[in-house]
Amino acid sequence: MIKLYGTVMSRAGRPAWALEELGLKYEHLPITFQGDTRKPEYLKINPNGHIPSLDDNGLIVWESMAINLYLARKHDKGLWLPSPESEAQAMQWSVWVMAEVEKPALAALMNRFFLPEDRRDPKVAAEAEQQLQAPLKVLDQALAKTGYLVGSGFTVADLNVASVLSWAKAARVDLSAYPHVDAWLTAALKRPAAVKAAPRRG
Repeated sequence: MIKLYGTVMSRAGRPAWALEELGLKYEHLPITFQGDTRKPEYLKINPNGHIPSLDDNGLIVWESMAINLYLARKHDKGLWLPSPESEAQAMQWSVWVMAEVEKPALAALMNRFFLPEDRRDPKVAAEAEQQLQAPLKVLDQALAKTGYLVGSGFTVADLNVASVLSWAKAARVDLSAYPHVDAWLTAALKRPAAVKAAPRRG
């Protein structure tokens, strides 16, 4: 049995979506940051003390993007790619979204909704939204070609990028200047697997 560790309000929501997309049976252990990740039994799984982690019948994988790439390749049901070239593009977009999008998307979300009101900083949120403009432009141009990131259909590349960008959408980042991104992200988050994973958030 596959085990997924981490509350899906965290980065663990990304592999939860992938697992649902692939139709895999799994046990979800919704551990949180509040002490759970520092317990000795969890540190044996992930010595970094972070979530998510995946246990696939004894194989331990950390990091949300690595987990999703692994799941898509091993249990491929249309999410994986047909060639080394397209695999490279999927890995490229997965690394790109972590490097270019995650930090400002999280900053906007935290300072608009998640932090206690007395700790929210509208200036930080506005600066984060401004930082997202350049990567959103890059993404919009890529999606203009086929409506997807690699090839002409939804793959793990789309899932990985959309799962991170969902934080920006939740933070009400204005996507109106990026119509391809807006349409693609809206459709991705309406996929049955994404919807099925979402109610467990929180």
